[in-house]
Amino acid sequence: MATLWQKTKVRLKQALRSPERRGEDRWRAFLRQKAKFVYAVSREFFKGDLTLQATSLVYTTLLSLAPLLAVSFSVLKAFGIHNEIEPVLHHFLLPLGPRGEEITTKIIQYVENLKVGVLGSVGVGLLFYTVISLIQKVEGAFNHVWRIKAERPFARRFSDYLSVLLIGPVLVFSAVGATASVMQTSFIQTLLDFELLGKTLVVMSKLLPYLLVIAGFTFIYLFLPNTKVRLGSALVGGAVAGILWETIGILFAFFVTTSTKYDAIYSSFAIVILFMIWLYISWLVLLVGAQVAYYHQNPRMIGLAQQDPLLLSNRLKERVGLLILARVGEAFHQGCPPPTLENLAKHFSLPSYLIEDIIESLKRARLVTATGAEPPGYLLSKDPATVTVRKVLAIIRQAEEQKFPLESISLKSPAVDGIMEKIEQALDQAMKGATLKDLIGDKREASTESSADFI
Repeated sequence: MATLWQKTKVRLKQALRSPERRGEDRWRAFLRQKAKFVYAVSREFFKGDLTLQATSLVYTTLLSLAPLLAVSFSVLKAFGIHNEIEPVLHHFLLPLGPRGEEITTKIIQYVENLKVGVLGSVGVGLLFYTVISLIQKVEGAFNHVWRIKAERPFARRFSDYLSVLLIGPVLVFSAVGATASVMQTSFIQTLLDFELLGKTLVVMSKLLPYLLVIAGFTFIYLFLPNTKVRLGSALVGGAVAGILWETIGILFAFFVTTSTKYDAIYSSFAIVILFMIWLYISWLVLLVGAQVAYYHQNPRMIGLAQQDPLLLSNRLKERVGLLILARVGEAFHQGCPPPTLENLAKHFSLPSYLIEDIIESLKRARLVTATGAEPPGYLLSKDPATVTVRKVLAIIRQAEEQKFPLESISLKSPAVDGIMEKIEQALDQAMKGATLKDLIGDKREASTESSADFI
């Protein structure tokens, strides 16, 4: 049985990795493409990284939930819409059944009894720090999904997080309250009397929770990753995550109502265990949706996802580094916008994190500089005629040595030192006089196709 499963697994991988055949039926090609998409997302799920991130976020949420609601409640109270927080929280905990109502009641009582003014400046500061740490943790999880290593600058992080804390709750709860109010208006009640319109409105009211959750997830996917996410990709990820979340919520509610073993085993702790399980499922669904959005925006990464983690050899790092500098220089001389990380990753068909590592080493050596745009583009910091190819290769080859404690180890050997010195001398001789200017094509010789990639 195990041998049959292994053979089936190998054949499935071969079928998904095989290139599209010329003249293949359109529907078959479409299904093959979607199967590759599903396989890539499933592979990321079963690797365990998403489950690990979700587990970490459950712990952070338990620590930050009450402070987050306290801050949101204070903001909503200033706008007079604080009464809308209970139905939203109740809807989130609806899969827990009667236990969800109990948790909602206790949390609301805690938030209402919390007097921020009594905490003092230190207490208020700790309150905001706890909430901000939750948002930062979520951003880190999303950046991991999007293969992004760079974090937001501190100033931008402060302004963005503050916007989420102050404006986000007002928009979310205002939308929920307005939707509920509209459904209760006399005009809508009159329309319900008409058979066709009434059935349509009933169906729309059933779909409304899905639409609100999809809209919320789409906003999260647009805002949280430290990269530019296209609206279409965020919407696809939000739709998948929203439908999954609502559907799993129904199944989880059925499980809670039909299972009595948790009460028998955990007694009064059962409500806490179920709450943590639902939190874990919710974060996992949110991260799966982010993975869907990532692969939708970066379909070229689907083929790479079917392979082992991609690493560049030292030779390829040198080659990619020279190609990056040449590409950046060509963009400047052709009058094109500075290429971004996404432009470069798309042009070289490489994951952005591999490009980012090399760019960081070039930035530390002050060969390239980032613009102040969002997302940042890259420009050469020096005249390409003054930068030798030999220097660039040395920078790329020695990039990781800055993090390596050379003084604490012994790598001395006269024979090896002699060989290494001969290699360095041979490189100096072979690349004598070669500069970055030699790698950058003349503007008149550059094709319009290459310049269009930057636009």
